[in-house]
Amino acid sequence: MARIPLDSPRGPLARTIEWAVRRRFGGHLDPVRAAGHHRGVLITGSFFELGVGRWRRLTPSIQLLAVMATAVRLGCDWCVDFGSWSARGKGVPPEKIAAVPRWRDSDHFDDTERLVLAYAEAMTDTPVTVTDEMVAGLRRVFTDAQLVELTTLIAVENMRARTNHALGITSQGFDAACALPASPPSER
Repeated sequence: MARIPLDSPRGPLARTIEWAVRRRFGGHLDPVRAAGHHRGVLITGSFFELGVGRWRRLTPSIQLLAVMATAVRLGCDWCVDFGSWSARGKGVPPEKIAAVPRWRDSDHFDDTERLVLAYAEAMTDTPVTVTDEMVAGLRRVFTDAQLVELTTLIAVENMRARTNHALGITSQGFDAACALPASPPSER
């Protein structure tokens, strides 16, 4: 249950943004409703997310795998639910999505995807455990612009997941087939 109200009265700006969100995603998004309590956060966050959604240096599959690995690592139910739904909508095979929590033991990922998944986890660890060797491996397959995009996507998902978790925002049921568990505490 959310730790703040998600159905409080909204001003015209919040109603307009919620209308746009419903039109794009078919329903409301609890993180947007939470942001509606602070006009500046709502405006800045909305424009920021629109901008992030336009990044195209990486394939959608690589983008979504990095985001999903981060969400799973942090145990953000909302992010896993929405990310799984988004990944399916962009053609990522359901088996691959379901394998993210146990990617090391799965044959669903190629070498590049494994580098991305490991990097997402290392960036999400506290403290961060990214190594020079890890980045060198990524630079062998990605351009510098792609590496910057990947790194920033993972950082953005860390912000989303940590915000949602702190505010108690949980799964909304976007992906009824989503069965991704949060990683066990021993693996975080």
